Amino acid sequence: MTLYPADLMAMSVKQLAALPVVQMAEFARHLQEAQSWLDIEHAKLQAALAVNYDDRAHKARLEAGQDFGVIHFEDGQVRITVDTPKQVIWNQQQLEAIAKRITASGERVEDYIDITYGIAEARYVNWPPTLQKQFATARTVEAAPSSFALSIVQEI
Repeated sequence: MTLYPADLMAMSVKQLAALPVVQMAEFARHLQEAQSWLDIEHAKLQAALAVNYDDRAHKARLEAGQDFGVIHFEDGQVRITVDTPKQVIWNQQQLEAIAKRITASGERVEDYIDITYGIAEARYVNWPPTLQKQFATARTVEAAPSSFALSIVQEI
């Protein structure tokens, strides 16, 4: 017996649990294949949107005076929302050397540095400038990959 997606969506958890194990395995395989396809197609769509809108998004960011975060602009009847999160990368070797100096001075390295040698951005920006200066060479700020969302603009 073949189950169709609409049939499966209408089934409760209890009904799904009552299916023969072979059908459950078939359903799980189909879901995994569908998820893989969706992931691939989503990545292709995001890449196509980046081709079309990266330049406009960059210009809109310059105009807004922001390097990261959410911006909006329109292309005809479609509102484009571009989210570019801030991604901070810390130089692990430099952080390790700094951690050793902190420990040697008798302080707890965990008060300043995460054990993974990453530093929470909220913590870093709240440090006094003299402390920030010690870590500045270990810190790189890059734009994380953008994501795009489209919505139809309602005409008035």
